[in-house]
Amino acid sequence: MSALNRVPLVLFCLLCLSLTAFSQQQAAPTPPRADQLSAASAPISEVRDSNLVLDVVVTDRSGEPRAGLTQNDFVVRDNSQIRKILSFRAVDSAAPAEPPVKVILLVDEVNTSFTRVAYERDQLKKFLLQNGGQLAHPVSLAFFSDTGTEMQRGSSSDGNALLADFDQHATKLRTIRRSAGFYGAEERFDLSLKAINMLAATESKEPGRKMIIWISPGWPMLSGPNITLSAREEQGLFSSIVYLSTALRQARITLYSIDPLGVEDAATNRLFYYEEFLKPVSKSQGAQAGNLALQVLARQSGGQALNSSNDITQQISRCVAEADAFYTLTVEPAPSDRPNQSHSVAVSVETPGMTARTRNLYYGQP
Repeated sequence: MSALNRVPLVLFCLLCLSLTAFSQQQAAPTPPRADQLSAASAPISEVRDSNLVLDVVVTDRSGEPRAGLTQNDFVVRDNSQIRKILSFRAVDSAAPAEPPVKVILLVDEVNTSFTRVAYERDQLKKFLLQNGGQLAHPVSLAFFSDTGTEMQRGSSSDGNALLADFDQHATKLRTIRRSAGFYGAEERFDLSLKAINMLAATESKEPGRKMIIWISPGWPMLSGPNITLSAREEQGLFSSIVYLSTALRQARITLYSIDPLGVEDAATNRLFYYEEFLKPVSKSQGAQAGNLALQVLARQSGGQALNSSNDITQQISRCVAEADAFYTLTVEPAPSDRPNQSHSVAVSVETPGMTARTRNLYYGQP
């Protein structure tokens, strides 16, 4: 069995890591059966990608997306090597994306308290009813709970119709409390990775760019100075990191995270803890569960991690605005000398005051 074919099993068996800090206190949880994992496996390619597709957002000094740039304004580097741009497309109001960018708004009922989810629902309603309910882009709603991820059928630009469906969803009381200790955190970590893996598998079947806006403080990082991993556990984590990164890239998903705790979380040390895990993981040694954090995956996919405002409606609008003007570049990837070689991607814009943001890494095959 190839390494990538083993990854789906590794991904969810991460939750059964025998972490040293807890091994003397509680028995290890029972690993999930193989038949429980197969449905969530996302099909990803083991072969070398002939081309690398990058969806690039360019913002000015105020953070607003900028249209009107040309191919000559961009420079793409793959592991510091300048790569030739094979194709270029500018998307804006005059030349909309085809197919349209798909926006998925996901309410996280696993990692967020019941009362905070109720506030999220009110904020989502305000977003859906903006401009009389006429949304600029097709939107789908998703609800992530202990029992799985409930996806709305299809997508719509009719905010009023979406709101009618939205009102039919009953927020489920979470059976796993945020303060349930390590093994409660482990279960939430497992459910969260399973959910994002399922979304990647589903969206990989559809063409075009997708934006997933995940409203959540994030799932547990299960990382820290008191947690020691074996070499085998680090290898399992590295395989999972490669798998999920590749699945999101091949599905053309840009991930955004919005922390609904906002100002409340801004007063804690955990707000920017994820930044310790932003550096791309190039080998199994030193891999940690924090490298699979929601905010890390969002930033690495070219999205944003927004965490300092209680105005969720405004934060959603800020993310969706990045579908109004962006650029799709196709480049030839730099050669890989070994399987799952980490590649750092950097896109720069020659225009002063402009900042380009896109997926900043991928894992290549020889």
